[in-house]
Amino acid sequence: MRLLFIRHGDPDYEHDTLTEKGRREAKLLADALEKEKIDAFYVSSYRRAIETAAPTLERFGAEPEICEYLHEFDYPTYNADGSRRPVAWDLMPAEWTLDDRYFTVEDWADADVMKSGDLRSHANRVITEFDKCLSRHGYTREGRLYRTDNGNEKTLAFFCHLGTECLLLGHLLNISPVLLWHGTNVLTSSVTTLYTEEREKSYVYFRMSCFSDTSHLKYHGEPDSFSGRFCETYERSDQRH
Repeated sequence: MRLLFIRHGDPDYEHDTLTEKGRREAKLLADALEKEKIDAFYVSSYRRAIETAAPTLERFGAEPEICEYLHEFDYPTYNADGSRRPVAWDLMPAEWTLDDRYFTVEDWADADVMKSGDLRSHANRVITEFDKCLSRHGYTREGRLYRTDNGNEKTLAFFCHLGTECLLLGHLLNISPVLLWHGTNVLTSSVTTLYTEEREKSYVYFRMSCFSDTSHLKYHGEPDSFSGRFCETYERSDQRH
């Protein structure tokens, strides 16, 4: 089975919609995806993801399953003084790199900041719903891998968000999502591809073959969005700090 994770296009976060650039990205994405064989579409309940998926769904004449659990992983966390942090997983490098718990898939949610927002509970809910979806397609989570009685070559597409995508990739690959949140950037309208490998009968692991692919933009001269990135140097006041 093949999984496609697709981040929404360039966003207007204030209105939870796409910018004009985001709409161009969504159309170019549809141009690329219509060449694929996709068996099922799962779309975040947030409008910017729905608008990103719309041109692709129109090409396929398909109806998606709207999934609340795929919305952005935007639950609040709190500082020691009780003040709210705006994004749960947005930590300063000098903060998170000093706490070994952030580096393991078992312990990341036990770090003080993560516990302040009960992120383990939120993460487990997202992961549980996602695994239910995979189970309906014949793959059941057992420990750190999946089991199948009837493996298949279906393709499932998930239109979601940077934070949620990294959480699910961490689950599939047994990597702390904190390392993915801070060590990678999922570009807008990008496609990340994973395949199952069933090297032993019934025992399955997912393997990532492509991460954050925006070749559908580059081919048409559409630049990557800066959304999701932070300032390249501290002096770049024109970039997000």
